Amino acid sequence: MSATSEASASPPPTWALVAGGGTAGHVLPGISIATEIVRRGAPRTAVGFVGSARGVETRLVPEAGFNLTALPGRGLQRRLTPSGVAANAAAAAALARAFAQALRVIRRHKPAVVVGLGGYASVACGVAAAVLRVPLVITEQNAVPGLANRVLGRIAAGAATAFDSTPLRGATCTGTPVRSEVLAVDRSKGRAAARAALGVADGQRMVAVFGGSLGARTINEAVAGALQRWHDRDDLHVRHIAGRRDYDYLSRRVGADPQRAVSYELVAYEDDMASVYAAADLVVARAGATTVAEVAAAGVPTVLVPLPGAPGDHQSANARRLEAVGGAVRVADEDLDGLRLATEVDALLADPARLDAMAAAARSLARPDAAAAVVDLIQRCARRPLPGAADAAVWRP
Repeated sequence: MSATSEASASPPPTWALVAGGGTAGHVLPGISIATEIVRRGAPRTAVGFVGSARGVETRLVPEAGFNLTALPGRGLQRRLTPSGVAANAAAAAALARAFAQALRVIRRHKPAVVVGLGGYASVACGVAAAVLRVPLVITEQNAVPGLANRVLGRIAAGAATAFDSTPLRGATCTGTPVRSEVLAVDRSKGRAAARAALGVADGQRMVAVFGGSLGARTINEAVAGALQRWHDRDDLHVRHIAGRRDYDYLSRRVGADPQRAVSYELVAYEDDMASVYAAADLVVARAGATTVAEVAAAGVPTVLVPLPGAPGDHQSANARRLEAVGGAVRVADEDLDGLRLATEVDALLADPARLDAMAAAARSLARPDAAAAVVDLIQRCARRPLPGAADAAVWRP
């Protein structure tokens, strides 16, 4: 299946129209929600997605087996430079076109509910839902809500949040929906098979490093620096998921080195994160909400490097929650370089008891029922019952 524009034939009514995306952190919880709707007995065609033509949803949603309508345009820039102002003027015009298209999509699909994931496309569809009097449920994975959800929260029938403290009207704390394959990770049983699949040799410790679907330049540069300090370590395996933006640059900078003893694998994007979580002794990552939820679900010790300048500094808030229970070490972006990364990683790998304690602490924050809780809320807000569901009693007309 592939991303589509509006089809010429009139589609059957859609029960849930899931809107938003741009990054995997927005899209993956939406796919988990859609999968839970199907698990409850609804046909796969009961869920449709609306996203941005520029976002990762154009690949991830069709791969998950759902139809996607792609809207034009892009999100607003937060910098007030001349180029930023010009970009925002173009973005505002595109948003108006996206809103008009969203109105057409909702009229044609006749959803019982619109689910906003955050991001550019959720604003167009959320406002269109309000105009057409279709119930809107928003989902917020971060401790501090983003701009889209701050706007849509005023008109939403319900809001599902990952944190009790998230300031959204009428919020229900559900946790962040996590992919079923990550929920199924059992590091006590599946570790050997995952390590073999990823090429980790016996006796090696594995460190997985990633910074989101685009990558994180600070983290990528720190890995390049740390490799110089790990040059002679044959007991270490580093799986570096660099992101598509920096992959070519890093390939040139830290490409194959026959003299390097450390096992180093550079990849642009990782589709099998479940195996990575199962195999890794330690993860180094940004503190996006989906990442924090997934390392908690899998029980992986983590070094978190929050993205500086994130709206509301929400990544720092996400990281502090895991750090507070002892499941993560938090390092500020401005403090991270090759030496600091190597120092943090070496100290943790040298203390297996601490790693075990961090893993248990991370698991204490896991919400494996999050997708189910979100769909319960969606069912309560929808204007008609979920088709094919074994139990429609949740619906409240």
